[in-house]
Amino acid sequence: MTSSNASVPTREELVERAASLIPLLRRHGAWTEANRRLHEEVVEALADAGLLRLRVPARFGGYEADTQTLHEVLVQLGRGDASVAWVVSVWAIPGWMVGMFPEETQKEVYSTPDVRVCGTLSPSAMGTPTDGGLIVNGKWGFISGALHSHWQEIIVMAPSPDGVNPWPVVGLVPTSQLQLIDDWHTSGLQGSGSITTVAQDLFVPNERLVPMPMVLAGQSQSPLNAELPMYRNTLLAVANAATGGALIGTALAAKENFLERLPSRKITYTSYEHAADAPVTHMQIAEASMKIDEADWHAQRITKLVDHKGVSGEPWTMEERARTRADIGSITKLSREAVDMLANASGGSSIYTDVPIQRIQRDMLAMSKHAITVPETNFELYGRILVGLEPNTPYV
Repeated sequence: MTSSNASVPTREELVERAASLIPLLRRHGAWTEANRRLHEEVVEALADAGLLRLRVPARFGGYEADTQTLHEVLVQLGRGDASVAWVVSVWAIPGWMVGMFPEETQKEVYSTPDVRVCGTLSPSAMGTPTDGGLIVNGKWGFISGALHSHWQEIIVMAPSPDGVNPWPVVGLVPTSQLQLIDDWHTSGLQGSGSITTVAQDLFVPNERLVPMPMVLAGQSQSPLNAELPMYRNTLLAVANAATGGALIGTALAAKENFLERLPSRKITYTSYEHAADAPVTHMQIAEASMKIDEADWHAQRITKLVDHKGVSGEPWTMEERARTRADIGSITKLSREAVDMLANASGGSSIYTDVPIQRIQRDMLAMSKHAITVPETNFELYGRILVGLEPNTPYV
């Protein structure tokens, strides 16, 4: 991220701010997991550091940060707590989607300082046309950060302009108008508070509704946004660029925890009184480190391409779009393999709940099961394109 505006922090400053929060995030890690939500002190610290303004237009007080900056910030947050990094990455995606709405709607959303917008990509509700908008009924699951969010981006199925087939429409609603169902009882990413939200006979005005195909294509309703590099991209490219940092940061957290505990560990039932002396340990830490490095290479490829397209305005090819999905699949696979390797090498004592690596491993497993990260699904999509077939999903 480059800027001549002295009031906008540089990439290095923002990454340093994120890194400075690592002790706070780790200190609240057990509380976050036990209470299945982020600690309020953590949310306040994220806002105070300006990390909730990364993907907000400058005219609304934001930094208009590129995805490379977002990625590096998320890596640092992931080193502190996977749930925090995951929620911030999720906020960044619906937050970007706000930019697809008319200017007046954006003004309404951004009137809240350090606004937090949660959301979904699943059209699991129905909208019935009424004067001036839609009446929405339905629910959405896995809404990370909903407990701390001011708005939710929703997707509903509604009549299309031809009146024949329903199509997905993206809406923005205040979370105060939704019912929040406390059903987030999981084995991993517990602190993300990814609960279910429900709309019951909820009126959503037309100015807060945009057709999903336009959002997928990155076609903003605001002429001002159409010229900003941050918005001249497709939704899935932006989402993929916003996801890798949490995974890689979590893998780095596993590496750091492994090395921190290593001096006090031996390899039981062997002659190695110091595990650090054993060749098997050398092999394990080296291979895990290489996997993390490889994962970050894929992340760099995504962010550099997204940022280049945003600046140049060059159109995306279908192969490039599918490849970003394959990249995030590779990031997930490599990061999870690294964490599993380090967790398995951490000995029997690592299963105690006060040892962070057991939570890190469960958090990584949870992240790897999200629809946007599953390696096999993403590789299949990329392979289809490479052999000349059409994509079998609009999420590309």
